[in-house]
Amino acid sequence: MKYNYSCLFVLSCGLMQAQSDSLKGLKTLGEVEVFSIHNINVMGHLEEVHDGVIYSGKKNEVLKLDSINANVAQNNPRQVLGRIPGANFSETQSSGFPSNGIGFRGLNPTQSVELDTRQNGYNIAGDIYGYPESYYLPSMSAIDRIEVVRGASSLQFGPQFGGLINYVVKCAPTDKAIEYNSEQTAGSFRLFNSFNSFGGTIKKFSYYAFIQYEGLNGWRPNSQVEQGVGFARIEYKPTGKFKIGAEYSLLRNRLHMPGGLDDAKFKQNPQQSFRARNWLTTPWNIIALTAEYRPSNNTLITFKSALNLSQRNIVWRNEDGGPQANDSISTATNTYVPREVENESFKSSTSELRLLSHYTIGGIRQTIAAGVRVFSGFMNREEGGVGSIGSDFDLKLYSRTYDKNLNFITFNIAPFVENTFHIGQRLSVTPGLRFEYINSTVTGYVTNDNDSVLNVNSNKPRYILLGGLGLQFKTTRTTNIYANCSQAYRPIEYSFLYPLGLDVNAKIDPNLKDIKGYNADFGWRGSVKNFLNFDIGGFYMIKNNAIAIENLTDANGNPYTYETNVANAVYMGAETYIELNVTKLITNQSKFGDFSFFNSFAYDNAKYVNGVYKGNTAEFAPTYIERVGVTYALKGFSTTFLYSRTGQQFSDANNTVYSPDAEVGIIPAYQVMDWSASLKIKNYKLKVGVNNLANEHYFTIRTNEYPGPGIIPSIGRSFYVGVAAKF
Repeated sequence: MKYNYSCLFVLSCGLMQAQSDSLKGLKTLGEVEVFSIHNINVMGHLEEVHDGVIYSGKKNEVLKLDSINANVAQNNPRQVLGRIPGANFSETQSSGFPSNGIGFRGLNPTQSVELDTRQNGYNIAGDIYGYPESYYLPSMSAIDRIEVVRGASSLQFGPQFGGLINYVVKCAPTDKAIEYNSEQTAGSFRLFNSFNSFGGTIKKFSYYAFIQYEGLNGWRPNSQVEQGVGFARIEYKPTGKFKIGAEYSLLRNRLHMPGGLDDAKFKQNPQQSFRARNWLTTPWNIIALTAEYRPSNNTLITFKSALNLSQRNIVWRNEDGGPQANDSISTATNTYVPREVENESFKSSTSELRLLSHYTIGGIRQTIAAGVRVFSGFMNREEGGVGSIGSDFDLKLYSRTYDKNLNFITFNIAPFVENTFHIGQRLSVTPGLRFEYINSTVTGYVTNDNDSVLNVNSNKPRYILLGGLGLQFKTTRTTNIYANCSQAYRPIEYSFLYPLGLDVNAKIDPNLKDIKGYNADFGWRGSVKNFLNFDIGGFYMIKNNAIAIENLTDANGNPYTYETNVANAVYMGAETYIELNVTKLITNQSKFGDFSFFNSFAYDNAKYVNGVYKGNTAEFAPTYIERVGVTYALKGFSTTFLYSRTGQQFSDANNTVYSPDAEVGIIPAYQVMDWSASLKIKNYKLKVGVNNLANEHYFTIRTNEYPGPGIIPSIGRSFYVGVAAKF
């Protein structure tokens, strides 16, 4: 895909619809909303204002997916998001758990718990505070672009340390009543992925929908995946100033989980499995309403509301005995012991109303953005139920009650305001405030180790005021220097209050405190003519009362893990991205094609600065993450080679290198190579690729619960081939 040397103009959906002028017989265009992405190939950044949000001074990235050679059928995170400096992934697909997680700047990547995960601008996680895990993700084949805002996003999106990731689904074509796209992919381990979408515009209505099916036998035994993802949107635009839409997203799956491994078993053979009876399903339903009104050229009002009705259900032989233990056989019945059944259900709604307005001071345009988010969440957790003695997918409860039955209720209201003051033509200053009121309630009962039933009824309100300041200075028309600092906050999650599962080797401090701190970043970014795209910067982050895992030993010498507020942690480092089109550096036209490369590099020095672990490295914080990609393109052909390397990580505050308990220990450094290519001929495209070209044996996560416990190996070498068509 070719771009203008200074920016790529992306037109909002449906705004290019022509209207008839009955008096003059001419065609006139409706109002066009334009935002630019400073970009020369794949990755760029948002301009100062977009979609009712101020981005001036904030570090952000935008990825255009139709420009990437990647295994989008399986959402390979290295290939899709690997250009973002410092992106760290928890790869769990080898354990039948396709929801790979993302973390930035040394934060926990497991199921993206440190991120505000959104689709088309609204939240899609289970509970934005109590259970911020992401199971549903839209098909990457349907994504137009991915927007990432780093940690300094607490003023307009939320208080989380990790920032925001927003998946923007493709728009309906505006020039035809129907367009159909189909993509069929097959690969190693009996992979079959079928993606189909259709959309179009009919007068003042537009629509877009997709359905994706994925079937996979799995790289390891007992790791079959069967999954369907769907999405539908309809929009109505009665005038050039107003549009309203409705969206529905769904996920249906059946996941077989082979469990984790200890260190010895991983070294012996990472494809082993000691669990044949573990199953998970996460049916997800999200209904969203959106509206946009532009009363004048200087004012935009947006409203987005999402209703989440979802579940997470599991039946498994739980983690007792460690990952190397085989399923227990009852001596009395000569059958497997009963499995454990756990169910969680979510009913939550999130609504955001935003106002953005431009005004002038001394003839210079200024911008104010204000709004409010209202969240209401209900979550029911049932654990410790007696399941079947079989090995199939059976979620039926074979006991009268559960050991735990808890209801979590969260209410949150958060008004916010930011204002960009332009001082002259180059410098802008953006101060802002956000107030968070959070009220958390839990009721129900739990059964302790003595089989005594304890009733639970507690309530905790919170009042948090957050402030921030951003600066931006335009060095040239296409480059700028940015700096931002904002306070951050992370309340205690439900899993910290009442842990999942019945792992007797995992304990949690009953007096946990919320995490507070701030994020700061600065840098220089932009593009030079049509051959260079860059973003070079640094960051500084403080987490006070950081929650981490301690590796301890009880009075009898038995090891156990303990989650508690261990200390304050400081994260500081550098993030750089350089993308160079070598061909365009030499000439604007070449009959031999385009040759380009990129380097994405992050250095992170993350240390505890007080307490007994002073000087230790924070968990999930590799010192370096680097990815180098080389792309060659000629007419409709394009091929990319990607090299990724990630430094070693620790999984506990002790910085344990080895423990008999595989839930803690070092996560060794690893390097992975991927190759992909595509050939487009008219309306058809052929895709091929190899993931993990050198068949590296590595892992990115240790866990004390599903899909483990223990080490979760990453997938070895695999191949795929796909055919796509547009009609």
